[in-house]
Amino acid sequence: MFPHPYLILLWTDAGFVYLTSIMDLYSRKIIAWTLSKTLEVSCVIDTINKAKKNKKLVSPVIIHSDKGRQYVSKEYRKAASKMVLSYSKKAYPWDNACIESFHAIIKREWINRFRIKNYRHAYILVFEYIETFYNTVRIHSHCNYMSPNEFEKVYKKAIKFNESIAS
Repeated sequence: MFPHPYLILLWTDAGFVYLTSIMDLYSRKIIAWTLSKTLEVSCVIDTINKAKKNKKLVSPVIIHSDKGRQYVSKEYRKAASKMVLSYSKKAYPWDNACIESFHAIIKREWINRFRIKNYRHAYILVFEYIETFYNTVRIHSHCNYMSPNEFEKVYKKAIKFNESIAS
C-alpha cells in the first residue's frame, strides 16, 4: 500500500480552513481526510490515525509526502513509525501529482461552485464530494473507468477467486 497525504487550504467567509487528505495510490481512493481550522501537525496526525482505522494497512506501507513542516515533525514520524517514510525531492513536483490532482479536482468540480460561509459549510461540502461522489461514483481512467470503491471490490473479488483456484 502506498498512501499519500497532502494538505490544501480552502477560503471561507470566516477565514481559511485546511483539508488534509490521504490517497491510496493503488485505487485512488481517499482513505482519510480531516478538515481543520489550523495548520497544526495534530491535523495531519488525526488524518493518519483515521487512515489506520479506516483501512487495513498491510505492511510494508510506504507513506509519501512533501517536506512541509507537518510531515517532518517528531509527532508525524511517531504516528507513521510503522510505515516507511518517503519524501518528495526538492523542486520535483511529479511525486505529488496524484494527490495534487485530486485537490485540483475537488476545487474545480465542487468547492469553487460555492461561496463557503464557514468551517461547518466547508466540512459538509468536502464530505459530500469525497464520501458520496469521489470514492463511490466518480470514474478514474487509472481504475479502468471505475470508481475507487468499485475498483477495490473487483480487486478483492479477483484475489478471492485466485485463492480458491490455488487451494
